[in-house]
Amino acid sequence: MAGHSKFKNIMHRKGGQDAKRARLFSKLAREITVAAKMGLPDPDANARLRAAIITARANSLPKDNIERAIKKSQGSDAETYDEVRYEGFGPGGVAIIVDALTDNRTRTAANVRTAFAKNGGNLGASGSVSHGFDRVGLIAYPLKAGTADAIFEAALDAGADDVQSTEDGHEIFTAPDALHETARALEAKLGPAQAAQLGWRAREAVNIGEDHAATLFKLVDALDDDDDVQAVTGNYEIADEVMAKLG
Repeated sequence: MAGHSKFKNIMHRKGGQDAKRARLFSKLAREITVAAKMGLPDPDANARLRAAIITARANSLPKDNIERAIKKSQGSDAETYDEVRYEGFGPGGVAIIVDALTDNRTRTAANVRTAFAKNGGNLGASGSVSHGFDRVGLIAYPLKAGTADAIFEAALDAGADDVQSTEDGHEIFTAPDALHETARALEAKLGPAQAAQLGWRAREAVNIGEDHAATLFKLVDALDDDDDVQAVTGNYEIADEVMAKLG
C-alpha cells in the first residue's frame, strides 16, 4: 500500500460504517461551501468549486446536499472556515501532513495534537515535514476507467506530469496550476473523475513494518475521524504481506 493520499482516504471512508459516511458527507459539503464562498457559486467559473463537486458526486453526495452547500455559502450567516495545515511525525518516523477546514483553530489544534500523542506520534512545527513533499494536483480514476497504458496516454495528452496505476486505481499528477485544465481534458476522454484536487506527494517513501503499521493506522483513523480534518497525507509505504497480516 502506497502512502496515504486523500483519494485513498476518501475511498477508505466510503466503505466504512454509517457514522463515517455521514462524516465524509459533512466534509465534502464543507469544502463545497468554502470553495463557493471564495469565488463564484458557479462551478464553470470557479475551478475549486468544480473540483469539489466532482469529488462529492463520485462519493455519492446527494444533489440536494451539493446545492444546499453552495446556497449556504451565499448567506449572510455563512460560517467562516480557515484553511489550516498541521505537520507531524507518526510511528516509525513517518511524516504526516494534515489539512483542515475549521471555524475554531484552538479546538482543531488540540484535537490533532491529541491524536498524534495518543497514537505514537508527535505534532511538529510548521515546515517540519512539508519540505519532503511536493504540492501537486491529483486526479483519481477507478481501475475500470482503462488499462494503465491507456490512462497514461490520455493523461500525457491532457498535460499531466505523471501517472501511478495500482490495483486500487489510477492517480494522475499535475502541476498545481494545471489541475483543472488537465481534469477537464481527461473528463472529455475518460468521463468524470473520482476526485480532482490539490494534494501532497512524498518525494521519498518510508517503509513501515508490522511493528509500527497497526499504530500508524490508528493515528490516521483518529485524524480522519476529526470533523475538521479534510485530508491526511503520509510518506509511508507498507508491504502487501504486512497489510495481509493486519487484516
